[in-house]
Amino acid sequence: MGTDLRLSRQLCFALYAASRATINVYRPILDSLGLTYPQYLVLLVLWERGDTTVKALGDELMLDSGTLSPLLKRMESAGLVRRVRRPEDERSVLVSLTEAGTALRERVGSVPTTLATATGLGEAEAGQLRDRLVALTEAIQSPQATGLARRV
Repeated sequence: MGTDLRLSRQLCFALYAASRATINVYRPILDSLGLTYPQYLVLLVLWERGDTTVKALGDELMLDSGTLSPLLKRMESAGLVRRVRRPEDERSVLVSLTEAGTALRERVGSVPTTLATATGLGEAEAGQLRDRLVALTEAIQSPQATGLARRV
């Protein structure tokens, strides 16, 4: 069995290119709001869940604390979130939205529609693609896949 190492045949590159293209659609909208894409993702989780620990945010967004902590610090400086150590566990930090962070929700309402228009996919197709990508992520993160990657 031959290995095709052409860039155009690599799933990893297709995913990378699609991710960059997607983020580029978001960029002008988020720039106008003073947000980066990762900050937008943090806000999505907080709008959905309410107050959340840094650990839970990291788990949901698949970000380590070294990446998430500076991101949250910038968001706190911008007045979007508040970080407070939990009295019952000083090691745990609770992140909550400020009024300004909550108010942004209405201003980003057009973001999903803008992306949907840019993809040219219908709602059902977009949902199927999202579900396939979630399944792909889960498969790649499975213990079996992790074990295979370590053997290479």
